[in-house]
Amino acid sequence: MKKIYDSAEAAIADLQDGATLVVGGFGLCGNPEKLIAAVHAKGVRGLTIVSNNCGTTELGLGILLKSRQVRKMVASYVGENKEFERQYLSGELEVELVPQGTLAERCRAGAAGIGGFYTPTGVGTQVAEGKETRVIGGREYLLEMPIKGDVALIKAWKADAWGNLVFRKTARNFNAPMAGAARITVAEVEEIVPVGKLDPDQIHVPSIYVNRLVVGKDYQKPIERRTTRPRS
Repeated sequence: MKKIYDSAEAAIADLQDGATLVVGGFGLCGNPEKLIAAVHAKGVRGLTIVSNNCGTTELGLGILLKSRQVRKMVASYVGENKEFERQYLSGELEVELVPQGTLAERCRAGAAGIGGFYTPTGVGTQVAEGKETRVIGGREYLLEMPIKGDVALIKAWKADAWGNLVFRKTARNFNAPMAGAARITVAEVEEIVPVGKLDPDQIHVPSIYVNRLVVGKDYQKPIERRTTRPRS
């Protein structure tokens, strides 16, 4: 199977209006920058996006929100995105807020083919409304369902030609559970090495979860909120 594509645009060329995208990253850390830009340039609309948050007003997934390409966000954090807040409060954007750990596990369950799982997170809150509950060991749990999208967009540090992935430090974040949580997983990487060059013990996502690869270059890697302290 041919997995390596010449460009981000080619890797998402078959993306359709109304698709559900499962996107890695945390804030602006580990964003698939080139793939997001390609989705923006393609101009598809009516998207449902599943991600930890929606970037900032001007960066990350926020560019898709600003261009009105997003119909619904499934996220755990509104974050630094003022346009997200504005669209939600004005009724222009449908939002499903999911506890962060639950969101990661729902995506992992989707990738693993798990039919659902029970968690105590959200019991007694609005998160529990309309959901099946069960008492296990004297504690109440919610049944949460897996997430399976049309296309997963993730960012890794290195890949081999088969699609085995290695992440770098905190950029691993939501990228790992998103891999495989869609019919097609597209991985944007900084380098592709020959098969056998990656230490098998250091591979974070095996190639079975990855359908397409594209190399990105000239990364900006912006910081969502720069926090410094004076020198002592």
